[in-house]
Amino acid sequence: MTRLKIGVIGAGMITQVEHIPNLLALKDLFEVVGVADPSQASRDFVTATHGVAGFATVEALLAEDLDAVVIGSPDPLHHEQVLAALKRGLHVFCEKPLCYGPDEIAEIIAARDATGRIVQTGYMKRFDPNYRLALENLPGTAGTLRYVAVEVNDPDAWPFIAHRPYFRGQDIPRDLIEATIAKQKAQVRRAIGAELSPLAFKGFTSAYSSALIHDINAVHGILDVLGVGDGTVVGAELFAGGDGGQGAVRLLDGRALWNMVHLTVPALADYKERITLFFDDAMLELAFPSPWLNHQPTRLTIKTSDGHTLTERSLRAGYGEAFVEELRGFHAAITAGAPVVNPPEHALRDMTLLVAMTRRFAGLGTA
Repeated sequence: MTRLKIGVIGAGMITQVEHIPNLLALKDLFEVVGVADPSQASRDFVTATHGVAGFATVEALLAEDLDAVVIGSPDPLHHEQVLAALKRGLHVFCEKPLCYGPDEIAEIIAARDATGRIVQTGYMKRFDPNYRLALENLPGTAGTLRYVAVEVNDPDAWPFIAHRPYFRGQDIPRDLIEATIAKQKAQVRRAIGAELSPLAFKGFTSAYSSALIHDINAVHGILDVLGVGDGTVVGAELFAGGDGGQGAVRLLDGRALWNMVHLTVPALADYKERITLFFDDAMLELAFPSPWLNHQPTRLTIKTSDGHTLTERSLRAGYGEAFVEELRGFHAAITAGAPVVNPPEHALRDMTLLVAMTRRFAGLGTA
């Protein structure tokens, strides 16, 4: 088995709670060379906790002998860091959103094609064993699909991460923070094609691009299996100060509708995430646990009926961890030529939809 030398960019929550522990557990597949982060306190914590070397800059980490990188840095830094890694000839796993703008993702696709490297976006739900089982057991077809519903209430991570040591460094220089904020504003302006109100900006970068994007990607995967093409945005709303995001997409020339909503409920320690598909004579539901929890399987339920007789089946494929399986998938794509799950083209499709929803909410049209 080929063991890949891998660097990690960003020492925040996703790195500390998921990526570094999972990479270290997959020691037959990966050798973790180091982690780069501008916070010395965060780097020191990761080194003390996991024995992983710290690097003050991305450039210093990329100068090491690496095969690949995992990028878990703030969203506005993804574009430049993915391109820098590809320029070094490295394979790249990057957390979602890959970029805010379709144009930036197109630049990454061009760089990937020029270098022949693997680029995978971090949508772990595509690797959930029960999500994959759902794709094999869809109880209807494109011809019988009537409605797709996504509903999520989420307090963010705080109730669900006590099983991992986590420390948030507070020593990042102010000028670096301000530069990152400026990059984010410029990227959003380029993606949307206009200035956004504070509500629309927060909703696009938070409720849409940081949260609902997972479900959009998962639903796109289901629609692909059904053979249902992209739809038309017919509704979009951002609310609760940008912590809530809703969208509606007309599918199949109006024969079906996809409605989605994500709401952060910050002081309620409860998480529910449901993707439900209704067909003429059946229903499928995926009920996901908080993604930060381990060994909590997604519940897959299928309901059918024969007249008044209702049959409900619960299916389970196992207890595999989606965050772990996506790293296995990344390794297999690099070393064995396995298909890339969630290449940049998938991120492009997802962000194109989110941009269209944001433009509709802002009264800018969807073009």
